[in-house]
Amino acid sequence: MSKNKIALVTGGSRGLGRNIAISLAKKNIDTIITYHSNTSAANDVIAEIKKIGGAAHALQLDTQKISSFDQFFKQLSSYLKSKTKHEKLDFLINNAGTGIYQPFEETTETQFDEMVNVHFKGVYFLTQKALNYLNDGSRIINISSGLTRFTFPNSSAYAPIKGAVEVFTKYLAKELAYRKITANVVAPGAVATDFGGGENKTNEQKRKVVTNVTALGRVGEPEDIGGVVAFLCTDDARWINGQRIEASGGILL
Repeated sequence: MSKNKIALVTGGSRGLGRNIAISLAKKNIDTIITYHSNTSAANDVIAEIKKIGGAAHALQLDTQKISSFDQFFKQLSSYLKSKTKHEKLDFLINNAGTGIYQPFEETTETQFDEMVNVHFKGVYFLTQKALNYLNDGSRIINISSGLTRFTFPNSSAYAPIKGAVEVFTKYLAKELAYRKITANVVAPGAVATDFGGGENKTNEQKRKVVTNVTALGRVGEPEDIGGVVAFLCTDDARWINGQRIEASGGILL
């Protein structure tokens, strides 16, 4: 049983979440990842972490289903008490999410509600429920998007809701300061994952546009983001609070 600190990473089975979990393991931070439905992908992440000497566990969670959060944290608490030396978490990384690329004029109420429920309402209330399971002095990291600073067409539902998460994070930093809990945002630019149908990985026209407007001259990869999140979980980042850190390679400067 490890004495390492421990993190909860939502949406940790693929894409950014996967790399975040692996990057944390490289910093000797144990992880509990959540997955929506892809058990195989979650198990692959666990195996990868164990291969590099880390400890990890996966739990199923649908971050839209707020009514399931109490049961989820009971499972999490049971795991912590029975399988680890931990009673509580040291880090909460709200990463889980889905994306749509849809023109404003065609975006439906159902699509809009999904974005709100996954990216804001779910994050808000999962964080609220997590407070009883976080140590004093712990850290909350919310994943946002470069699209809150710059615009690309077809993200009129997704991007403003990420903007709400960024404002929410400042309130967390202020209101949880009495427990010495910090809260920060990591905002990736365009990253080549399966998110939103894999647009940034397979749409060559968009990749070319992104490459041309990014100072470092390429589309981002998951490995460009995970290390930034892991850094915020180290002692070197203890004085960073209420901040938005964009990891975009210098897009649209």
